[in-house]
Amino acid sequence: HVQLVESGGGSEQAGGSLRLSCQASGNTYSGQYMAWFRQAPGKDREGVAYIQVDRPGGGQVYYADSVKGRFTISRDNLRNTVALQVSSLKPDDTAMYYCAAGQNGGTLFGGVRFGYWGQGTQVTVS
Repeated sequence: HVQLVESGGGSEQAGGSLRLSCQASGNTYSGQYMAWFRQAPGKDREGVAYIQVDRPGGGQVYYADSVKGRFTISRDNLRNTVALQVSSLKPDDTAMYYCAAGQNGGTLFGGVRFGYWGQGTQVTVS
């Protein structure tokens, strides 16, 4: 079983930036993709970005249209971490942000399914 722990959320003014981090632990994750999702109050959880983690030196990345050009996903396989740099923040970015790892049968985002979830880290933009 994979454990995912997010950190780095907080409150920020519109136009500001935050860096979210996800630490994976437990059984070594042998899947291909890790992602960030978010859920705003009263809304469904939505995918934000994912990155391929099983190719040394590079891999596929995918972004939701709403965050393209503002958010950047990256990985550090040695430290088993995936980060999300969130910039040019807008009030609409206010949400709980969740780290996810790919799993067959899970939630579909950009053609990939994700089924392991962290507890989330809150981002509030004013």
